Amino acid sequence: MSAAIRFDDGAAYAQYMGVWSQIIGAQFLDWLSLPTRLDWLDVGCGNGAFTEQIEARMQPAQLAGIDPSTAQLDYARSRPQLARATLLQGDAMALPFADNRFDVAVMPLVIFFVPDPARGVAEMVRVVRTGGTVCAYAWDMYGGGFPYALLADALREAGHPSPAPPSVAASRPEALQALWQQAGLTDIELRRFDARRSFASFDAWWHIATLRSTTRERLAQMDSATRNTLQTRLRERLAEFSGPHGQLHLSAHAYAIRGHVL
Repeated sequence: MSAAIRFDDGAAYAQYMGVWSQIIGAQFLDWLSLPTRLDWLDVGCGNGAFTEQIEARMQPAQLAGIDPSTAQLDYARSRPQLARATLLQGDAMALPFADNRFDVAVMPLVIFFVPDPARGVAEMVRVVRTGGTVCAYAWDMYGGGFPYALLADALREAGHPSPAPPSVAASRPEALQALWQQAGLTDIELRRFDARRSFASFDAWWHIATLRSTTRERLAQMDSATRNTLQTRLRERLAEFSGPHGQLHLSAHAYAIRGHVL
């Protein structure tokens, strides 16, 4: 995965993206509808938010996860439910596992961070047994599906855009379809999933939305007037999602894909 965009604070990531990931993840596992006691690999497991769902819901015979961030892996290892999982530092484009090792390989909210997505998918195919499942889900970055799209837009308008993931185009549903076809997978299916998350107030949302280090860096580069203007604009834009007591009810969506290894 890319060295340019990394998440090295597992606790912050749990608030920033982990909750969103689990909302989508629950729907995703329902859709896969796989039997329990399979061997699973979570590619780009991060702080273990989705890995924990796999363990809880799928009761895997074996569960492994890889991620480039030692800090994220440390957080994942602190989750009691992942005590028996094998969590390794590794690269999605060079998985540290033998051929035909797993029944399922999943890449949750990761494919747009992989510098060469086709290579990443090929690696998942390599380590999955014949008849096994290779799957992923990714925010619809071009279709407004990213949970913090409004903040990203506001930063760009203020002249302080956050860096785009190296393979952001891979988030397009047609790109996912093409990647799975090129990898030689069969029975390919694509599905959209929607997530909804509530925040107690604008301030609560702002605190979580700005936990990402690159966002904090952009805000630190602004003078106070520019920051205040940005916040004011966001308050106005988010007003339409506000409840009677100031809560915010926000939506995001992702595309999921699955296929079988020949």
